[in-house]
Amino acid sequence: MPFDRRTFLQNAGVAAFAAVAIRRLGAAPVPTSLVPALPRFDASHPDAFWAAVRAQYPLRDDPVYLNCGGLGPTPQPVLNTVFETMTAMQQHSEPEHPQHVDPARKTMARFLGVEPAEICFVRNTTEGNSIVAAGLRLQAGDEVIFESHAHPGGSYPWFNQAKQRGIVVRLFEPDHEHAEGNVERIRTLITPRTKVIQVSHLTCTTGLAMPVRAIAALAQAHGIWFHIDGAQSVGMIPVNIDAIGCDSYATSGHKWLGGPHETGIFYLRRARLEEVAVPEIGSYSGDLPFLPGTIALEPSATRFEYGTRNLGLIAGLETAVRFQEEIGRERIAAHGHELVSRLIDGISGVDGIEILTPRLDAMRGSMATIRHARANPGRLTGYLQKKHRLRCRPVGEQKLEAVRISFHVFNSAAECDRVIAAVRASARDL
Repeated sequence: MPFDRRTFLQNAGVAAFAAVAIRRLGAAPVPTSLVPALPRFDASHPDAFWAAVRAQYPLRDDPVYLNCGGLGPTPQPVLNTVFETMTAMQQHSEPEHPQHVDPARKTMARFLGVEPAEICFVRNTTEGNSIVAAGLRLQAGDEVIFESHAHPGGSYPWFNQAKQRGIVVRLFEPDHEHAEGNVERIRTLITPRTKVIQVSHLTCTTGLAMPVRAIAALAQAHGIWFHIDGAQSVGMIPVNIDAIGCDSYATSGHKWLGGPHETGIFYLRRARLEEVAVPEIGSYSGDLPFLPGTIALEPSATRFEYGTRNLGLIAGLETAVRFQEEIGRERIAAHGHELVSRLIDGISGVDGIEILTPRLDAMRGSMATIRHARANPGRLTGYLQKKHRLRCRPVGEQKLEAVRISFHVFNSAAECDRVIAAVRASARDL
């Protein structure tokens, strides 16, 4: 399709008007007519497409939001689904659990490349990680290996089991230069007592992408359970869990997927279902017609999905998945990766600025972490926000003393250039 300047400006104008209208209306449902449809993507002139994507978010422009790795903003179509579903539920006050949950489960399973029976809806990645840590039948002295850069939601469940059951935690320092180095660092820690290996698909600290397929092969060769903390992956990059070969996987809906707050997904390979006890249980976990009796658990991962749920959140999560599919999963990953590459190229060689994120394309996604030689993370994030109106995230974990910058579908090349200019200025000002 040839580029037409007038059409581009008209589309951009409509998108801009709709964006302003959405932000002024705030959190209330917005008429569908005010939410612009996405135009067909034109690789030679992508700006109109990404402007239309940005217009779907009620997120304010000031400050520029660069912390999707912490909490991702939700697009208006998702908010509309949540409001509409919750309102409909209140109009007749019936749960209609299967009518809302089952279609959403099928959509999510397709999105992740697994069977519907292998996933359940949880509140966040932490809850999924906790199911594995508490549910695996481990004994005192059994060992779990994970990286030292694990998020608290990934490490705390295991340290809790260390306290309660005497599990032994063994840590490895991530290799940011060679992907195979991470496989080897895990291999050197394996002993006859190693029962679990866990990694972050992408670390929350530096955005390092772990070689999860190679680690899965290593775990399988040793008969070790392999669990992945996917908080920083699903929604940022295409993820096919079945192709990875892990035994379990946990992720959040409220980060890169743009789903409602307090949504997440837990995957458990069907063949290993009975190896994980149900740490918390209730209605929808199984069947017990008469008391007393024996509970017949659901023959699927839904046994971990118990009790009354806010079905508006689950319906909203399904809409978030469909929104990502409309944009294009590969396109989303490429957009974020291009912005990170642009940032790294723009600040490489700046005196006093160290880039902690891997330089190899295959080892990073849509996040970049930097360290300032003369400013701690609090001072640098404060400077970026107050002076340049950029919302980033300090990284104090493992004494990294750094700042993380996350790019997603609502960020632009122009905003990336603002970050470059601000980081360069910080080298002069701080």
